[in-house]
Amino acid sequence: MPHYAALRPESVLDAAAAAGFDPDGRLLQLNSYENRVFQVFLEDGVVVVAKFYRPERWSDAQILEEHAFALALAAADVPVVAPLALQSRDGLLALSGEPPTLGEIRLDGEPFRFSISPRRAGRAPDLEDPMVLQWLGRFLGRLHAVGAEAPFRHRRTLDVATFGEAARDRLLEGDFIPPDQLPAWRSSCDAALNAVREVFERVGTVRRLRLHGDCHPGNILWRDEGPHVVDLDDACTGPAVQDLWMLLSGQPTAMAAQLGQILQGYRLFMPFDTRELALIEPLRTLRMIHHSAWLAERWSDPAFPAAFPFFGTSAYWSEQTTQLREQLEAMGEPPLELY
Repeated sequence: MPHYAALRPESVLDAAAAAGFDPDGRLLQLNSYENRVFQVFLEDGVVVVAKFYRPERWSDAQILEEHAFALALAAADVPVVAPLALQSRDGLLALSGEPPTLGEIRLDGEPFRFSISPRRAGRAPDLEDPMVLQWLGRFLGRLHAVGAEAPFRHRRTLDVATFGEAARDRLLEGDFIPPDQLPAWRSSCDAALNAVREVFERVGTVRRLRLHGDCHPGNILWRDEGPHVVDLDDACTGPAVQDLWMLLSGQPTAMAAQLGQILQGYRLFMPFDTRELALIEPLRTLRMIHHSAWLAERWSDPAFPAAFPFFGTSAYWSEQTTQLREQLEAMGEPPLELY
């Protein structure tokens, strides 16, 4: 596997130049655990963002599906930052996509895949403002309307097998859980996954479409002209409510009121199946298990132990066990009721 240590500042500038851009030498690394992301300042005063993908996380086909989705959203005037078309100066890059949006360059003999997009800034949305919630609903309704036009063929599907069972198995196979915490965590995790399956079976078949996939407030940027997203790295196939529930907080009555505001805007562009409300707590449970597996998979990356020093401790797994038990109780409660 290529190591990010080979991705030196001069290598990033060389990659941007090989892709048809003219860096002026200035570079700023942005916060990103999963990938390596840089602002690249160009000679004409424009600033672009170069994103170098974590090796072996996604296949080329999966990345190109993400790019195609972003381009389709941009073509429909949905405010998502789409990748720019690349060129290969002097034949230094291997290019993929129509248009070519994925480049591969060899650094110290190792391949690195990257894309380049315009820079877009923004602030966190004010989720206490009902008008902001309605606007976010309209934004997600438009995003889902495009998402429903065609399926993903290579991206992951958000289901119990992929985000729950496979994540649990990776944690167990890797011996990440201390022996004193393993029995309790495994028992709670298995019980929680059984409950998730039961809820999904009880709800029955719901529409699955292309989603943002990781639509928490930190992944939505707000400008005067409204919300936008700059990254679809976790785009997947799943139920619409996956892109809605992470915007909710507080007690059930507060979350129901917030969701009601979001759906006022959402339903202007997309119908919403209220049966999906029962999937909120199961989806939250899957996210918890998947997040632990994500940390475990990245533990060899020096950035992760530094950022998440608590992971792997007995205290961490004790807390996870407690949260899974709480999720068991939550999944036994009636779903949110809209007023």
